[in-house]
Amino acid sequence: MTPLSWALGNRARIGLSLLPGVCGLLFALSSWAQERPGVMAATAPIELIHDKPYVEVMVNGRGPYRFLVDTGTGTQALISPELVHELGIPTVGHARLTDPSGQGEQRSDMVWVESLKIGGVEFEEVQAVEHRLFREEQNCQGVLGFPLFEDYLLTLDYPGRKMVLSAGTLPKSAAGSVLPFQMKDGVPIARLQIDGLGVDAQVDTGGNGLSLPDAVAVQIRFQTTPVEYGTAESLATRFSLRAARLQPDVWFGPYVFRRAFVEINSAFPLVNIGSTPLKNFVITFDQAEGVMLLYSKDRVMRLDASPVLVEMQNEPRHQASDAKLVPVG
Repeated sequence: MTPLSWALGNRARIGLSLLPGVCGLLFALSSWAQERPGVMAATAPIELIHDKPYVEVMVNGRGPYRFLVDTGTGTQALISPELVHELGIPTVGHARLTDPSGQGEQRSDMVWVESLKIGGVEFEEVQAVEHRLFREEQNCQGVLGFPLFEDYLLTLDYPGRKMVLSAGTLPKSAAGSVLPFQMKDGVPIARLQIDGLGVDAQVDTGGNGLSLPDAVAVQIRFQTTPVEYGTAESLATRFSLRAARLQPDVWFGPYVFRRAFVEINSAFPLVNIGSTPLKNFVITFDQAEGVMLLYSKDRVMRLDASPVLVEMQNEPRHQASDAKLVPVG
């Protein structure tokens, strides 16, 4: 199979061997997922490191290797140079990578991964970008981006420490709160309400806390004046972070974060909601319908600082303009 087949999109198949306890999980899923006949759901355990979700992945039949599940990455997958070298994964083209600041770009190799297997689901002919994983290098060997799961309902159950992939769509009668989201550069963007102000926010499982751009922060009341909090870096630049607790509540659908601790940055245009606030939820993404299902046992929550400083370096996204492969060799 040549890399030209990527133009048809990656294909995924569900294996027959599922993890223990999946039968009960499938029954629970059937109450809110309209599944295709004959297609089952598969599950994989999640390991939370600094609140971020990681899963074990078989790469080209070898492994398992630990990958971050990052809805803030707008390409199918990122793979570390070390793993590319270890497995002899072939380079087939190049990609231009940008970060949300839009201030610069980097050129990286595109590699052809024959298969990624997660739990009982195998994704074939995956487009991946070989790239350093910044400070994630000590935690994992790769990143699974949001577009990889476009043909599935993706459920991240933070409290239950599991990820579920199933086919179908979310019905309007689903238990919990169903919210619409937009897709920009392969990343889900939902609405938050802060002090009566509606703001667009990237739902970023690879991020840490709740981060506000300067343009939003100047419109919102804080309990105290924001203070210098640290420094961060993106593909293009280094910049300082400020932090403070909000005076007003933050509404995410019907759920409320009271006196939320937030970071303020000057680099990126959108609010970013990462895994520290998201860890309170079971979240199901339906990319086909552009909706997500949120559920938490608590309606009102407190949001403190992330276990590690928000790095504000969303994994680089693969620009749509680079979808055409550039032959090498």
